[in-house]
Amino acid sequence: MATAIVMPKLGNTVESSIIMRWHKAVGDPIEVGDIICEVETDKATLEVESTASGTVLALFFDEGDDVPVMVNIAAVGEPGEPIEHLRPETASPSPTKKQPGLTTTFDNATTTIPVASSADNGGRIAISPRAKNLAMRKGIALDTLSGTGPGGRIIERDVQMALEAAPKMTPLAQSMLRTGEFSPPAQGSGPRGRVMSHDLIPIDADIEAMQLSGRRRIIAQRMLESLQTTAQLTLNATADARALLNYRQRLKDSPEALALRDITINDLILFVVSRTLLDARELNATLTHETLRRHRRVHLGFAVDTPRGLIVPVIRDAHTLSLKQLANEAHRLADACLTDRITPDELNGGTFTVTNLGSFGIESFTPILNPPQVGILGVGNINPKPIEHEGDVIFAPHIGLSLTINHQVVDGAPGARFLQKLASNMANLETLLAF
Repeated sequence: MATAIVMPKLGNTVESSIIMRWHKAVGDPIEVGDIICEVETDKATLEVESTASGTVLALFFDEGDDVPVMVNIAAVGEPGEPIEHLRPETASPSPTKKQPGLTTTFDNATTTIPVASSADNGGRIAISPRAKNLAMRKGIALDTLSGTGPGGRIIERDVQMALEAAPKMTPLAQSMLRTGEFSPPAQGSGPRGRVMSHDLIPIDADIEAMQLSGRRRIIAQRMLESLQTTAQLTLNATADARALLNYRQRLKDSPEALALRDITINDLILFVVSRTLLDARELNATLTHETLRRHRRVHLGFAVDTPRGLIVPVIRDAHTLSLKQLANEAHRLADACLTDRITPDELNGGTFTVTNLGSFGIESFTPILNPPQVGILGVGNINPKPIEHEGDVIFAPHIGLSLTINHQVVDGAPGARFLQKLASNMANLETLLAF
């Protein structure tokens, strides 16, 4: 009997994953433990192993589909075994369209032609010869047509209907459109909306157009939801950075055997934030379904820039770690993000987030909340600032701090007090390290 392979639950809070690439095609042999596909959660890319041995009988979803956890994604068994009882209701309408190496045979009255769109990954269209000739004469893209003939093949009537629905074009405009260097407007400037040659829109070869997909699509959605569901207020301040810079220099000059030379300014900032949050539970909080939870433990998220988008891993119990332990964990998590080895559980459960753009020369910015967290700290670069010292004015290095809070549950005063305390702890770093 055929066995289903399900979309695994790849983390405590993961509800669905996007199938990025199938490693197996229908008809391929497969063993338990073989990689059947790569999937992407909201922040991580992972491999799914087969839980059965045999032959791949069906792949129920296409690459790019967002599949809920614990839903059947494939069937494995012996050739000829029934698999329809395993097909989920949410399966792709044409689940075999993107299976590698798939071929389809049609009757003699049908011509099988490649689809022009690369998104079809080698899929083929069934179309009658008359329909194909008419579509090519009129400049109609075959992958935009829907078939109403037997088996869904495209017949001449389908092309005629597409022509009637499309804006009328002059012969010159049709000829120019067939070159592939132009795209048609919704309506032309000629009589009754007729598309003239000068109405065609040149396709600029210097412009790369792409659809948002995978992680970038999810990031875009989460950013929009963050702004739509929270009342965000950003407070800007600066902190004396002399203690940070001096201590960082001492670490760089420390004996190599101590393994402290790789500790960065950002590691020092994460350390100070983790301690400051212990006395600012209004900021170390999450808001879910009108329930505010103030956390006694600090699970500190920090933003990591990767080629595939922004990822925020979480340092568990950051407030209990020594500076060296915290730095080691931050470096481990950042490396896992950059090499796609981060796990979903290492990306969830944060109570506060730090994002640092100082290395890019940014002085201050408006960081966007990472719901359900109610606070996020943006860190800018270090610049000299005039201050009074023993009756004189001197220039001292100061670091930019931008705190965004959810004003629904955090007032401006607690946010300001947190920034004030954070600045004080940065300026007295060695005292803080003594605790």
